[in-house]
Parts: sequence; C-alpha cells; structure tokens
Amino acid sequence: MVPSTALSLTTLPGGLVALPGVYQPQADTRLLAAALAHEDLGSRTEVLEIGTGTGVLALHAATRGARVTAVDVSWPAVATARLNAWLHRLPLRVLHGDFEARTAGRHFDVVFSNPPYVPAPDDRLPSRGPERAWDAGLDGRAVIDRICVEAPSLLRPGGVLLMVHSGMCGAEKTLDRLAGAGLEAEVTATASVPWGPVLRSRRSWLEQQGLAAEAEEREELVVVRAQCP
Repeated sequence: MVPSTALSLTTLPGGLVALPGVYQPQADTRLLAAALAHEDLGSRTEVLEIGTGTGVLALHAATRGARVTAVDVSWPAVATARLNAWLHRLPLRVLHGDFEARTAGRHFDVVFSNPPYVPAPDDRLPSRGPERAWDAGLDGRAVIDRICVEAPSLLRPGGVLLMVHSGMCGAEKTLDRLAGAGLEAEVTATASVPWGPVLRSRRSWLEQQGLAAEAEEREELVVVRAQCP
C-alpha cells in the first residue's frame, strides 16, 4: 500500500519518509542498529522485526540480503514502511497487527525489536495515536514481557533476539524473564541519552513511582541479546 501524495510526509535522513504520528529513528534506533550490525545476516536468514515504525532497521537487514518480515500495530507505520521499501526498491514484507497473531507457526533466525517501553500513568495500552510507539503500562514492560514469553516460539535453534529498551524498565528483569524462558541472555550495549519530551512531561509521576531520581536528566538505554539453544 502506497500512501496518497496528498498526505503530509516528513522527509528523514537516508532517503526515508514518515507519515504523521510514526515513530522516527532516534538514539534507541541507532543503538539497536549497531547491535544488529554484528549479527550474521545473509540470503538464507529469516528475520522478524516487531514494531517496525518507519522500517529503517528492517530495510538495513534487507540490504544485507536477509528475508525480512516486519510487523506493526499501527496502520500509518505499516504504510510508511511499505512506502520506504518501495522507494528503496527493497523486498520487505510488512504486516499489520499483533506480532504473535501475524507470525503464528513461523520461526526466524533473528528477531529484533524497539518496543514501546515508556512507563505511563495509565496501565491500558493506547489503541491509537503516536503514543502507541512508546506507552507501555505502569512499569513500561507490557510489550517487553510479551516478547520475552514469545521469543522461544519465534526463534529457530541457535536463533537470536535483540531488543532495546530503557534501563528504567529493569534490564535484570528482562534477563531473568528470558533465562526463565530457556534463552541465554545478556546486555551487550548501553547508552546514556538526555531525557526526551515524553519523560520530561512525566517527571513528577516517575519520581513518585520511584522510577526516576529527583532532577534526573539522562536515561540509560540497553540492548539485550538472547540466543536460543
């Protein structure tokens, strides 16, 4: 599906475009991209991206010859990723919907995700709007925990999961969940970045919940790598 040219498009670096409300590449995207660069991808590699946004990381994997499926719950994101694949003339299968439902019965060599991970005062996940790309329940783990549970059924033997999220969500919790699911997991990369507007707007609530220290200005990002035996 290619969006109508009458719609407003944002032009991004690298010849990408984005429809309004689609999550644009940021520090977490770049950190995950660096981690993905270390993975062995080729023409026989089956790859899944959960929450593709603009499709930038899925397209990077496709340029290396991988056969890539990308899933997103947001129709604007799906349309954006499809348009970017068309503009770059790269094969990319982009599906709309919940990743578990859309990949039932399939197995992949590499699964990667930059899921929603920002703690939110409302434990219900948003059903529309740009907030779907970042709001993830009271502790920020609503989608992270689902990926941890589903990873073993998505990965082939020896397959790898890469996931980036905020240290505010608890990297150790992620490692414990993945280990409990039978995967070998570790934090392979970190980065310290300034708080963005969403975190700044929730400062008082985050401090009240014990998720942030008073006057904290920087957020730690982590990349977790887990491998199926």
